[in-house]
Amino acid sequence: MQEWKDALSAVGEINGWDLHSEKNRREGEFAKNLTKEVLRELKKAYLVVSDCLVSVNNHVDAIMEMIDAQTSETRIIGIHGMGGIGKTTIAKIIYNQLSENFEGCCFLSNIREISKLKGIQYLQHQLISDILNMKWTDIRNIDEGIKTIKDRLSHKRVLLLLDDVEENDHMDALVGNHDWFGKGSKLIITTRKKDVLVVPEVDCTYEVNGMDDCQSLQLFSKHAFRRDSPLNEYIDQSKRAISIAGGLPLALEVIGSLLSRTKRKMWDDILEKLENVPPLKVQSKLKVSFDALEVRQQHIFLDIACFFIGYDKDIVVHFWEKSKFFPKEAMEVLQNMSLIKIDEYNLVWMHDQLRDLGREIIRQESKMKIEKQSRVWNPEEALNLLRRKKGKIVEALRLNFDRQYCFNYEDFMRLSNLRWLPHDGDEEFEKIQGLGCLENLRDLQLYRLAQKLPDLSGLKRLEKIVPLSSNFEQIENQLISCPQKEIDRNK
Repeated sequence: MQEWKDALSAVGEINGWDLHSEKNRREGEFAKNLTKEVLRELKKAYLVVSDCLVSVNNHVDAIMEMIDAQTSETRIIGIHGMGGIGKTTIAKIIYNQLSENFEGCCFLSNIREISKLKGIQYLQHQLISDILNMKWTDIRNIDEGIKTIKDRLSHKRVLLLLDDVEENDHMDALVGNHDWFGKGSKLIITTRKKDVLVVPEVDCTYEVNGMDDCQSLQLFSKHAFRRDSPLNEYIDQSKRAISIAGGLPLALEVIGSLLSRTKRKMWDDILEKLENVPPLKVQSKLKVSFDALEVRQQHIFLDIACFFIGYDKDIVVHFWEKSKFFPKEAMEVLQNMSLIKIDEYNLVWMHDQLRDLGREIIRQESKMKIEKQSRVWNPEEALNLLRRKKGKIVEALRLNFDRQYCFNYEDFMRLSNLRWLPHDGDEEFEKIQGLGCLENLRDLQLYRLAQKLPDLSGLKRLEKIVPLSSNFEQIENQLISCPQKEIDRNK
């Protein structure tokens, strides 16, 4: 009882709102304003995150160490990685853990899309209004927004989360320098393009990578079975599902949720489809990065998705050098946007979901007709195309030359636009007839070196032969009669 008395006494000493001192003494209006103020004060800067989280603590702990919440220094931290990898989820968890300790908090979501639809001024207005906890007057232009942020927020210790930053302009208009915000402020930026973080203002960057098989199986199971592990009778199919997802959290979530609503007898059919075509939600998320590329960069992305995964980067760059595609710059852009990686052996790596996205783009462009595809990466489909005397617009296809089928002039005659022919070279390659009709063929690629090459004298535009073998001299001896041909030693 005494605790109640003490509490009421403490409340009585708090200065409240005096109705009689208000110009407008109408009780209804007064109660309405009071309710608004109470709700505003009670409103917490909390962001909703999924209940189905797996192994995010390692990421959160590493980034929290970079932020160093206890320090009085202002810190700007960048989180980057491919679409669907979990950047925003991790950033939200950190935001929720820190939000109570700041004068003002602001979460600017989906900056890439909102800036296109409503302009950067809209985001500046939201930033100022959220931090000051009041509706700010409209901002007429970006420069005015920058000045207002610097003038009004430079003495406030704030927590700011900028989600999906895409351009340097976003950084310039919303982040600026450390002194735009009060001492001890913490700014977290998520992006697919790590190059926007390569500025002096960003103190540390963190790359989010995919999950391992154990983590993947747990996350998939949470969505498919509402438990941490699959049911015994679903173990093999679950392993197949996580292999398709390739450690991408978004894909694991989408595939798990899809299969949870599907009868078991349909699982194999759905998984077979997903092995070739990413789920629509995953496609949509990943295609954002593809759409942001320039046309030449999109062309190179599609070539990699269809043919060049696992190739030496130098060979890949050399392949495009004479076609005005500026491959060195394009490869840097693709790496910056987390669309490819170059491993320690200088080999090109692309996530399976991105690979399948690229191939699905090719299919959709051709209205699902193989003979209208610009690229044919499946050797069996390529062989079938040749047998049916189709494929006039095909620019590149992969073939396996073996004893089961003897290629001749008529097979290649309709491939008038073929510019590149990768294949598994073996002793049968020398028996191929009809390559001379491929008037636009620029590059001929060999996985294994044939003992002897077929007659290449009719290939007037052939610029180089690219062997993934060190036996250059053997090919050079066979090209004495074709002096314009070049052996690509750029390995």
